[in-house]
Amino acid sequence: MANPATKNKERLILLAFLLLKLVLSFVLVNNVYELHRDEYLHIDQGRHLAAGFTSVPPLTSLFSWLIQALGNGFFIVRLFPALFGMLTIAYCWKTIDFLKGNLLAKCLVAVALICSSLLRLNTLYQPNSFDVLAWTVAFYYLLRYFNGSQPKYLYFFAVTIALGFLNKYNILFLVMGLLPAMIITPGRKVFADRHFYFALLLGLAMVLPNLVWQVGHQFPVLKHMQELQRTQLVHVSRFGFLISQPLFFISSIFVLLAGLVGLLLYKPFRPYRWVLLAYIFTMAIFTFFRAKDYYALGLYPILLAFGAAFLGQWLAKRRVLGTSLFVFNIGSFVYLLPLIMPVYSPAQIVAHHKRFERVGSLRWEDGKNHQLPQDYADMQGWEELAQLTDSAYALVKDKDGLLVRADNYGQAGAINYYSKYKNISAVAYNADYLYWFNLDKPIKTIIMVTGYHDEDPLRTREKPYFAKITKIGEIKNPYARERGAGVFLLEGATAEVTPIIKREIEEEKQ
Repeated sequence: MANPATKNKERLILLAFLLLKLVLSFVLVNNVYELHRDEYLHIDQGRHLAAGFTSVPPLTSLFSWLIQALGNGFFIVRLFPALFGMLTIAYCWKTIDFLKGNLLAKCLVAVALICSSLLRLNTLYQPNSFDVLAWTVAFYYLLRYFNGSQPKYLYFFAVTIALGFLNKYNILFLVMGLLPAMIITPGRKVFADRHFYFALLLGLAMVLPNLVWQVGHQFPVLKHMQELQRTQLVHVSRFGFLISQPLFFISSIFVLLAGLVGLLLYKPFRPYRWVLLAYIFTMAIFTFFRAKDYYALGLYPILLAFGAAFLGQWLAKRRVLGTSLFVFNIGSFVYLLPLIMPVYSPAQIVAHHKRFERVGSLRWEDGKNHQLPQDYADMQGWEELAQLTDSAYALVKDKDGLLVRADNYGQAGAINYYSKYKNISAVAYNADYLYWFNLDKPIKTIIMVTGYHDEDPLRTREKPYFAKITKIGEIKNPYARERGAGVFLLEGATAEVTPIIKREIEEEKQ
C-alpha cells in the first residue's frame, strides 16, 4: 500500500494534468471562432426545461440551466465539457489504481487522453463529452463490482447508465455490447445477483419520465434517427467508420494497442476480458448500423487505461523506451494539432487546404469537400446574424404580435444567445423550436431569417400576406456555413398569417 507522501505526490501530479487539460481546452481554440451551431440549441433548452426534447434527452438542459444561472458567458459554456473531460482522466487514473498500475502508467493514460481527439471533443458544449465520461465511469464500476461483488457498485453502474441515457441515447449501444460479453464470460454471475435487478429498477425509475415523454410525443427520437439516416448516415461507409477509429488516438496508438493486446494475452488481465468482448460487440453493432465514427469514442478511455497499466509495468525499468514513448505521443500530437484543434484561423486553413484535404477534414456530411471543416464553418457568422436581427428588431415599434422566425435551430439559438434584446425569443421550424412558438396573439410583424441557399430572394411567397417587406442584410462572412442567410422585416401581416404558421408548425411536427 502506497504511503501518504506517495499518494500526495500522485494527487498533485493528477491535479497538474487536470489543470493542463482545462487550460488547453481554451488556449488551443483560435478566438476568431464562436460557439458551434449545436451549442446554441443546447443552451436554449435550459430556458425550456422538460422531461424530453426532440433532439436529445433532458440532462443537457439541466446543465444549460446551470450555465445560465452562472451568467451564460462563453467561458462558462466551454467550461462544462472541459470539466467532463477532466473527470474522464480522473476515472481512468482511478482505473489504473484499481489495476495496481504505477505512477508511470497513470501519467501515460493522462497524456494519451489529453493528446487525442478527446481534447477537441471537450471544447464543444454537446452531449458527447458527458457521453464519453458516462461510458468510462460505467466500465469502472463494473470492474469494481466483478472484483468483489459489492452490491453498491451495481447501483453506481445503474445510475451511471441512467444518467448516460438521459444525456444521449448512444449509451444503449454500450449496453447492447455488454450483454453478450457478460453472458459468454464468468461475468454472467451478475444475473444471479438480486441487487442487479434492484439496480435495474433504480435505473428504469430514473429514465421513466423521459420514456413517458417519448411515448406522449410519438417517439420523436425515432423521427430524429430517420432524419439522420436520410441526411447524414447515408454518406457514412462501414469501412470509413472502422478506419477512422485509430485516427482518433493516433498519437497514443501504442497505448491503445497495448490495451487490446494486454486484455487478450496478459495473465493479470484475464478476469477482465469481458471488456475486450464488449468493445468487439459494440463496434460490430456500430458498424452494422453505419454509425458516425465519433459515436464509439466512449469505448477508448478504458482501453487506454488498460494499455497504460500494461505498459507501465513493462517500461518501469526501461526508462529510455518510456521516455521515447512520451516524446512520440506528445510530439506527434503537436505535429497534428492544427488538424485536431481549431488553432488555425479560417484563412490559414484555406492557405493549407491540401494538408486538411488529405486527411478528409474538409469533407462535410453531404460527402463533398468545402473550404473549412464543417465544425469550423459552423462556428462562424453567428454574432453577425444576431446584429442584423437586432437592427430589424430596433425598427419594430409595436413588439406585440412580433415573431422572430429563423430558418434553422442554429440561427434561432445564436440570435437568442448574442442578441442584446434578451426577450427576442427567436424560433425555427425544426428541432425543439417547433414547440417553443408563442402564438397567443395574432402575428403583426415577422423578422424572418432565410437559409443560406435561399430559393426566393425576392420574397414572392410572402408578399401577398404583408404590407411591407424590407431586407435588412445578409451574412457576409466568407467562411460561415450560413453565408448568404438573409434577414427580412415583414410588416403589416394579414389575418391569414397566424393560421398559416400554425398549420406549418403542425406539418413540421409530423
